[in-house]
Amino acid sequence: MGAMIAAFMRGITRLNDYIGRWIALLVFAMFAFLLLEVGFRYLFNSPTVWTNELTQMLFGIYAVMSGGYIMAHRGHVNVDLLHSHLAPRKRASVDIVTSLVFFTFTLALLWFGIDMARESMSSWETSYSAWNPHIWPVKLAIPIGTALLVLQGLVKLLEDIAVAFNLDYYTPDETESEGEQL
Repeated sequence: MGAMIAAFMRGITRLNDYIGRWIALLVFAMFAFLLLEVGFRYLFNSPTVWTNELTQMLFGIYAVMSGGYIMAHRGHVNVDLLHSHLAPRKRASVDIVTSLVFFTFTLALLWFGIDMARESMSSWETSYSAWNPHIWPVKLAIPIGTALLVLQGLVKLLEDIAVAFNLDYYTPDETESEGEQL
């Protein structure tokens, strides 16, 4: 593959890795808010109205923004009964064909997610709960996270094409080792 394509692939993978590592920190915030809720509820008999809803919103952001990171690190679930027994070139060929399903789903999610986020942002949508926080940031995370997942899916497709057609290609492991050498 050309140097520009390899640079694109490395850039997308690094971006997803960077975002994924920061998004992972939301787990600590969610843990702290739930622990706070337990403390207020059982120690002081004074439950909060906001901790559960905030934790749900943070988890929503965590879930949709981590897809690209998980794909970059090959963490998504696969049905491996046949796939793992194939030679690398045949496996890559199967992945190229099945990527049509992936892109159909993710591009539809991106399309509808953009529309949903735009509508939510235009009305500054809130949750209408007792706490009533703005939920448009959570809905905005859907198309952003999906776009990152689509881009990482494109990287995976380019890797599969390179393997299937025996081309020079880059792997995420090369990126990590290059970063360590710098």
